[in-house]
Amino acid sequence: MRSLLLILGVVVSTAILSGSANAQNYPWCAVYDMGDAAYSCSFVTADQCRLSVQGTGGFCMPNNTYRASVPAKYPPRRRYQR
Repeated sequence: MRSLLLILGVVVSTAILSGSANAQNYPWCAVYDMGDAAYSCSFVTADQCRLSVQGTGGFCMPNNTYRASVPAKYPPRRRYQR
């Protein structure tokens, strides 16, 4: 009984402490035409995508769910006069 509680405690604590998985979001998607369409939205440039689908009968398209990260704006540096 103690070992069952120990195993249950380990499983629960691992599930709580593990971080959530985030999908990678890139601007280009490759659609591989192999019977059913398979999507891979893991390309930064259109050229990377085209090279990936070359010879497979697939094609590339812009990722309509892509949201570019907004760079942090830092305040301008103060210039000290002497």
